[in-house]
Amino acid sequence: MTTVPLSGRRAQAARNDAVILDAARDVFIADPSAPISAVAHKAGVGISALYRRYPSKEELLAKLCLDGLLLYNEIAEEANAALDAGTDPAEAFGTFMVRVVDADTHSLTQRLAGTFQPTEEHTRGAIRAGELNQRLFDSLHAAHAVRPDFALADLGQIFEMIAAIRFGDDERRGQLRRRYLALVMAGIFQPDAGPLPGPAPYIGEFAGRWTKVTDAQ
Repeated sequence: MTTVPLSGRRAQAARNDAVILDAARDVFIADPSAPISAVAHKAGVGISALYRRYPSKEELLAKLCLDGLLLYNEIAEEANAALDAGTDPAEAFGTFMVRVVDADTHSLTQRLAGTFQPTEEHTRGAIRAGELNQRLFDSLHAAHAVRPDFALADLGQIFEMIAAIRFGDDERRGQLRRRYLALVMAGIFQPDAGPLPGPAPYIGEFAGRWTKVTDAQ
């Protein structure tokens, strides 16, 4: 398929949008309550230009989280494709975990849940993520590669715990996140381990976080 290049004006608009989204990600992960004017300042654009693209802070937050969810699903799709190609389930899962941590998708989940009203696109994306995750888990348990009480609901919490590591520059933060991921994975890949204390999170504990609790100004 041939890709038609964007016109000069459309290409510039796309570049501006990328700059705005990058700035918004940095601003709102650092402080979800920050005003939208802080995004405009960091992006180096006028507030009117930002509002033309995103009429409200809530729309901007929703876009950030949707993009993060779609990126997560892209990584999960590729992990499932690796399974289809015959890759060992433990190897496919290990690669998947590293890629998600490096992409830092769960900083958005951790910081922005409850700050906007999810849309149907978010719901569809979340359902798809669950399907992709389930297949990875089924393959791991069928291969007896992981501890038997490692549950699908544990996955999001593991990613969020690692995403909570925020200090240092980008390189150091990446090193630390990889370090603690390796420690977590060492605990997961123990098929003969004794039972964990307490059950994994149940669905209501996750779903409740996405109810909008404050108006984003």
